[in-house]
Amino acid sequence: MRVPVRKMVAVSVATVWSKPDSPRPVDEAALRCPADMREWLGNMTLGDRLDLCLANRVQTQILYGASVLVMEEVEGWSKVLIPQQGTRKDDLGYPGWVPSCQLVDESDVPLGSKRAEVISDKAWLYKSPSQQLIELSYLTSLPVLEEMEKLVKVQTPEGAGYLKADDIRLIDGPAASSYAGVADIGQGIVEQAKRFLDLPYLWGGMSSYGFDCSGFAHTMHRYYGILIPRDASDQARQGTPVEKEQLEAGDLLFFAHDEGEGAIHHVGIYAGDGQMIHSPETISSIEMVDLKTCKLAKEHCVSRRYWK
Repeated sequence: MRVPVRKMVAVSVATVWSKPDSPRPVDEAALRCPADMREWLGNMTLGDRLDLCLANRVQTQILYGASVLVMEEVEGWSKVLIPQQGTRKDDLGYPGWVPSCQLVDESDVPLGSKRAEVISDKAWLYKSPSQQLIELSYLTSLPVLEEMEKLVKVQTPEGAGYLKADDIRLIDGPAASSYAGVADIGQGIVEQAKRFLDLPYLWGGMSSYGFDCSGFAHTMHRYYGILIPRDASDQARQGTPVEKEQLEAGDLLFFAHDEGEGAIHHVGIYAGDGQMIHSPETISSIEMVDLKTCKLAKEHCVSRRYWK
């Protein structure tokens, strides 16, 4: 068996494809280096977006600077495992294929553990204090080299860069330890989720350019340093079970076919007062709905809590 090679993502958002032949001509902007998420999403029709799911083209996404394990390379494509996205598919991380041009050798992380994490919906990475380089997604995380009054100098996959201090937060050590004293992380998860109301659904989406249902739940938890599995079916197997009468804001609600008796196909975040916030489907956008009257009401099968 080949020894995995660690590499880093060198585009704002790397889309992880099911197979090297999964992309279509309309996906060209997502395959380049640098990738252009706005162009890619703008070029797709509703039919193109639906086809991402119906033809099983996309698995997930990874953000700039994240580490992956490269298992093999074939004609310009790298088969990767994503350690930070837990799954039953592989113990080492979520599997899929990424254009090799979107990965670079993993650089040495500077001494110290402080990181700059994007908390704006999107933020520009600057090559110099005045030259824009790449537009980054919410929760992109990069090692800190130097703190300045209005800028933070960071280590990127391609050398040093700069982020505006107003767009980021500084994290020392493991992210989860930074929130050990937060009074109500569950409500905080909901407040983060509300920031993305009306953002169009994207199959496989894991960035502030678009989320799928489980990617949305995964990312809102990651804001608080809580790593949950990538897919809804795996998320429903872990965490602490919660009865309907005991639901609190931030809990995850899972929905299954055949009025809750079949396979799990969806997850949403309980928002309190009988409401749910979720990324529903390709023809829609992130929304808040009433649990009793939404079309998923009869499919609710289990609830889980990860935040305490």
